[in-house]
Amino acid sequence: MPSIDSNSRFESEHRKVDCVQERLAPDEDLVMEQILENINNTPIGQVLKKIASLPEVRKEKVLNLRRQITKGEYDLNERLDVAVDKVIEHLTA
Repeated sequence: MPSIDSNSRFESEHRKVDCVQERLAPDEDLVMEQILENINNTPIGQVLKKIASLPEVRKEKVLNLRRQITKGEYDLNERLDVAVDKVIEHLTA
């Protein structure tokens, strides 16, 4: 029975993959450039653009609201409905 060296087989396959990847690298760069150029024309790109334009989170305000919710001083259901409506309106505008 012939001796099988599995390591040499995988090394050979790995060299083939590296060779193919080297040949495809410029094409991948071109494809990536095209994706980045056209991302704003896609629905997900438009959502990402709007998300990126949102202001930073104000931690003090978030912590204050958490305290109010915990104490039962904040009407979560009513305000959540208003917030969801505003977010949907902003995203579809």
